[in-house]
Amino acid sequence: MSILVTGGAGFIGSNFVLDWLAQEAESVVNLDKLTYAGNLENLSSLEGDARHIFVCGDIGDAGLVGRLLAEHRPRALINFAAESHVDRSIHGPGEFIQTNIVGTFHLLESVRAYWKGLDAEAQRGFRFLHVSTDEVYGSLAPEAPAFSEKNRYEPNSPYSASKAASDHLVRAYHHTYGLPVLTTNCSNNYGPYHFPEKLIPLCILNALAGKPLPLYGDGRQVRDWLYVKDHCSAIRRVLQAGIVGETYNVGGWSEKTNLEVVQTLCDILDKLAPPATRHLPLATYRSLITFVTDRPGHDRRYAIDACKIERELGWKPVETFESGLRKTVTWYLGNQGWVTNVMSGAYREWCERQYGK
Repeated sequence: MSILVTGGAGFIGSNFVLDWLAQEAESVVNLDKLTYAGNLENLSSLEGDARHIFVCGDIGDAGLVGRLLAEHRPRALINFAAESHVDRSIHGPGEFIQTNIVGTFHLLESVRAYWKGLDAEAQRGFRFLHVSTDEVYGSLAPEAPAFSEKNRYEPNSPYSASKAASDHLVRAYHHTYGLPVLTTNCSNNYGPYHFPEKLIPLCILNALAGKPLPLYGDGRQVRDWLYVKDHCSAIRRVLQAGIVGETYNVGGWSEKTNLEVVQTLCDILDKLAPPATRHLPLATYRSLITFVTDRPGHDRRYAIDACKIERELGWKPVETFESGLRKTVTWYLGNQGWVTNVMSGAYREWCERQYGK
């Protein structure tokens, strides 16, 4: 038996592949296009492991996907493949439309053809698990209840709109064609192998270099934070026991303002890598916090109500925000080679364009 993972060299996808192979006997066929955020170095520990079969390719390549399905006959497909950064979607929405909407459509068509060719028992056991985001629900008022699976979709960025469209396609393929699908909508992930354009890894690396820690607007935007390994365990549980056609929200029960996130991060760094040990003329990393012009259409608050997955499937996160963040900082401190390799000239140019020199 095997599973097919798309986008398995990205941040969440690579963590999932690593966790899966550490706990399961089934092999993983890993399809990733290796765009800027896809990194085979994330999976270097699997070199020589016959259970990990990596294929460089696009989910929109029907011929390639069809061949992989026919050859490996997976019992499940977990779809992580997506363009996933709001800021990049504002600058260049076209890639998000192409990957997240058109790519998901082609992937669904390939999987539908494969599924229809299975015998009845294999059809009943097959699952297409689509990994999505809480951003499809839009923005919450400060005192509003957290997003549940019954909230209507109100996406506010090209990224979230493209993910909402992909969610709708997955739902339609279940109701129209009977494809056995599952959908998860997660809150903000953080942890090892996170590409350093996102808030937490960006601020870890900037702080260690004595650079400003940029916060949009007043820094009071609220997000629910989920340690990536907790997310991986939730996906495994949904794949194992989720009801076909259902959506499960996955959250960390950790609402924090962006300012609180960066302040907590600075406090951890003060203990684990004091500025003096980095030859930085700072008393605390908090002095590097800098407020920059807010981005267009910035949602004020997201929060996930993860009661359904706990009630129906018995899952809840293991890490608190503080314990998960400490593990994250420790990982970055111990993996400077990985950091150096991903911080290319193209990445530096993007940071300068986005946040200013």
